[in-house]
Amino acid sequence: MNQVESVMTQVTYKPAEKKDCRTIAALYSMSSDGVADYIWTTLADPGENILEVGRRRYEREDTPFSYQSCTLALVDDEIAGMMVAFPMWVDGDTEPETDPVLAPYSRLEEDASYYVCGVAVFEQYRGLGIGRELMLRAERDARERDLEKLSLIVFEQNSGPKALYERLGYVETGRAEVVPHPLIHRRGDALLMVKYLDR
Repeated sequence: MNQVESVMTQVTYKPAEKKDCRTIAALYSMSSDGVADYIWTTLADPGENILEVGRRRYEREDTPFSYQSCTLALVDDEIAGMMVAFPMWVDGDTEPETDPVLAPYSRLEEDASYYVCGVAVFEQYRGLGIGRELMLRAERDARERDLEKLSLIVFEQNSGPKALYERLGYVETGRAEVVPHPLIHRRGDALLMVKYLDR
């Protein structure tokens, strides 16, 4: 039994705080397989580290991409993983995404769903069930908000998380071809997966 396994029962979960935003940015970058990095490069000041851009964005309040939308998993008071999730409402009057790299993801939006925007666990804490527990917490959050479904986007090539989502009852409802870019780690298709909750 390794050290991490020995403290398995000490995994705790809590809402994120503003002071956690640098770590949130690092985990969100991992979860997005480079999509966040691409977005942050378009927002960075000259010479600014892109994780600092992510930190700034997650320090905002009353917006979906905020620490207020994040749940953290901790092991011995150290952040081990994170989930970003929030209600998704698709406004039909919104102008279409004009950035060709981002356009495929904007097409994969499920109206009136609880959107699991990103889940990531640092490598040394994987295998403890943290990702699964975060996903189950998303379901509880969705029910508390009287939402009847959850949604997420996963790269088809990212077989491990995709298999977890399928085991949890998510089904593919749409797909879009990824536009290649040096910062984005995946090719092929991005998939929209939805879980419908029993009421």
